[in-house]
Amino acid sequence: MIKSIHHLVTARTEQDYSALGEFFSSLGLSLDESWESPQSRGAKFHAPEGGVEVGFGHGFPEAELVIEVSDADAIYDLAQRRKIKTLEKIADTEWQSRMFTLQAPTGVRVAIFSYLQPPEKHNELQNELRAAGRHFAVVVSRFNSFITERLLTGALQALRQTGARKEDIVVVRVPGCFEIPTAARELASTKKFDAILCLGCLLRGDTAHYDVIANEVTRGIGQSSQETGVPHAFGVLTCDTLEQAIDRAGLKSGNKGFDAALAAVEMAGLKEAVGRQHSAVRRRGGTSKTVQQQIHRAVPSAKRPRRRKPKQR
Repeated sequence: MIKSIHHLVTARTEQDYSALGEFFSSLGLSLDESWESPQSRGAKFHAPEGGVEVGFGHGFPEAELVIEVSDADAIYDLAQRRKIKTLEKIADTEWQSRMFTLQAPTGVRVAIFSYLQPPEKHNELQNELRAAGRHFAVVVSRFNSFITERLLTGALQALRQTGARKEDIVVVRVPGCFEIPTAARELASTKKFDAILCLGCLLRGDTAHYDVIANEVTRGIGQSSQETGVPHAFGVLTCDTLEQAIDRAGLKSGNKGFDAALAAVEMAGLKEAVGRQHSAVRRRGGTSKTVQQQIHRAVPSAKRPRRRKPKQR
């Protein structure tokens, strides 16, 4: 099973190596890990998404590396200010995007594009998949470890690709799925984590044990999330067969651990965005009144209960 794919760019000089690192960092790629030995030096840069794209026909850029960004025009202006050689100027494409091609250090041709944004929507909260600066806890069951370890690998990969640092991720192992809600609640109660990932695997057997455990685990995780206010991502597989579990742990149906981690990152950011909006509304005076004061203002004066004056003795 393929674990990862990397596009290797080899620098000829130390100056080119430093220039490449600065170039990819300026595009918003996150540094995952680096190493240094007597023979070589290296660093890995990650994007939120990656893969191998196969195409046929016209309209494809002539480049060894294609990078999607949120705003191609902003990156194009940055490249012009830094005097990076531009091979093709920015322009609209037939597939509703803005794209340009430049030459990175060591001569690598890089095509950069962004899709044209849809019309602005109002009263809508959107959150980018950015895990940088946030803390995550991963609760993983040791039972059915053949599956859960694959889920854990996918979850850690997603967290790293969205910008989380290794030191900001805590992995907690529990005996089985039934213990996941308890561990998740304890971690959430510390208020040290922005989101909790719950990973496990339940396989249906010949008795009702499967249904009892599945229901309790689902209820416990949901209740922990609601009562603590910390987002919990549900990455517990409930499958009839081992083949179904394998498909959902990195084969035909993707990796549900990876998906759960992306959900955790998004919900952590959404909670923060809601908090910012609420604070902004309070600063504008939208919620400065207490609930009791708002009700009092809305009720006509004739219907308001009159307070009795204390009798004077």
